[in-house]
Amino acid sequence: MTFDTNTLDLLQEALEHLDAGFADLPAYTPNVDRDAIRAVLLEVADKLRDNYPYQHPFYAGQMLKPPHAVARLAYALAQYINPNNHALDGGRVSSMMEKEAIAQIATLIGWDVQLGHLTSGGTVANLEALWVAGRLHPGQAIAASDQAHYTHSRISAVLGLPFVSIPTDAHGSMDVDALEDALEAGEIGTVVVTMGTTAVGSVDPLVDVLALRAKYGFRVHLDAAYGGYFTLADNLASEPRAHFDAMTEADSFALDPHKHGLQPYGCGCIIFRDPSVGALYKHDSPYTYFSSAELHLGEISLECSRAGAAAVALWATMRLLPLERDGAFARMLSDCRAAALDFHARAAASDRWLTPFAPELDIVIYAPRAASASAISAASREIFERAARAGLHLAIATLPRHLLEPAFDDVTWDADHVSVLRSVFMKPEHRDWIDAIWSTLNDQT
Repeated sequence: MTFDTNTLDLLQEALEHLDAGFADLPAYTPNVDRDAIRAVLLEVADKLRDNYPYQHPFYAGQMLKPPHAVARLAYALAQYINPNNHALDGGRVSSMMEKEAIAQIATLIGWDVQLGHLTSGGTVANLEALWVAGRLHPGQAIAASDQAHYTHSRISAVLGLPFVSIPTDAHGSMDVDALEDALEAGEIGTVVVTMGTTAVGSVDPLVDVLALRAKYGFRVHLDAAYGGYFTLADNLASEPRAHFDAMTEADSFALDPHKHGLQPYGCGCIIFRDPSVGALYKHDSPYTYFSSAELHLGEISLECSRAGAAAVALWATMRLLPLERDGAFARMLSDCRAAALDFHARAAASDRWLTPFAPELDIVIYAPRAASASAISAASREIFERAARAGLHLAIATLPRHLLEPAFDDVTWDADHVSVLRSVFMKPEHRDWIDAIWSTLNDQT
């Protein structure tokens, strides 16, 4: 059994408790064909077997983390009502839960006053941040590193804003000198700082970017979709720790609770330090915002209908696992990083593997030793396939030569890009499974 079924009775109990709150309504029994539903569900389960085992620690490939039991159950419970968090009359309680959840997330970086809301994911969260940036700095460019998520260049094109790609250093972080060279033209209005790139997990040098902001006067948006929660981890290296501690000085940040926040897809969020940016969203609806003079979340969001169940699940998760340093949730993040450090140490000490750099978060990049860049790529793909047949699921990343060359000594560079192996140790359970993962991996080489 790889799925939790021990908590399903809690959903039944909670649903009965919820239903009792509507006991004063006229009697009504939903018409449900149990046998037909059972047949369809078993068919769905049969189809879902043809999938990667995302829920198991032997899945260490892409950024896919199973939701916490309380998130799954709270989401399912809310779906019986199916609230819509656009307007208060569509999701009165779930909207309040969302506002409370956003306030707690803002405390991650020390903001007591803020304006924000949940989104369907990091893409929309970053879209809103750059839309606001474009309204405040019309026509000025968006800058992000060449290892930043590709969504930023796409979003800039959608918004009709110029985009500037900033080179990265040998660790995959934004090159500060290159950024300053680009800033000198005076055409950049916003710099996107990535707090954990999705390819290699590198943290951009926020402290240095903030120093440049004092000189050049641009906005700083944090794409913390993947790495933002790691500000709670107690085992970061000193340099990334300093950058995470400086997050409070940013203008906005995006975070994805559906990554390290233990939530079902899709649950992202965007938060602004200055609540006055809400005026940029201002719009009226003759029928939507009539039920209350309080703030409707749709009044500060580019999205309209959104699942209130996402807010309920997030609120419930943070009720069980508050965002506290030294708390249970923080220890989960530290365990993920500890797993990555353990795996990296083993690979670095082995004569079988090349390791370009130590992980800054919980993503490890490594490759089998071979004579040439093309041979490394071929061997990486072969090991990827062999490991999958053995039940161990990894990922492949294709990286530019400049990220790998310093560590890939005695390699003939017959290609400008190399396919390497990539493991995302984002399940806390990975810490206890490194022995088994390491053993299975090396059996494939």
